[in-house]
Amino acid sequence: FTKRGKVRIDMRKFVEKMIEGMPEEMIGKATTPAASYLFAVNNECEKLLEEMSSIFHRLTAQGLFLCVRGRPDIETAIAFLTTRVRGPDKDDWGS
Repeated sequence: FTKRGKVRIDMRKFVEKMIEGMPEEMIGKATTPAASYLFAVNNECEKLLEEMSSIFHRLTAQGLFLCVRGRPDIETAIAFLTTRVRGPDKDDWGS
């Protein structure tokens, strides 16, 4: 504790490292952690290749850790993405 009786959670370094590990096409800004199309599943969409699927899984797991530790505002989006890690498609990737 730096101040008696107060706790401070700082996840900035974790977020910076997470962003550094993201593919360039994912880096940007969003007004909301969950776009309106997030929960729309297109069963006809092309599945991700194994390498991209692995990246998607890693980023989703990191997002889950982040939302539990300090960013509850992203919990809804991350909760949905965790249901997609076994068979993510290009819509899940955002492309």
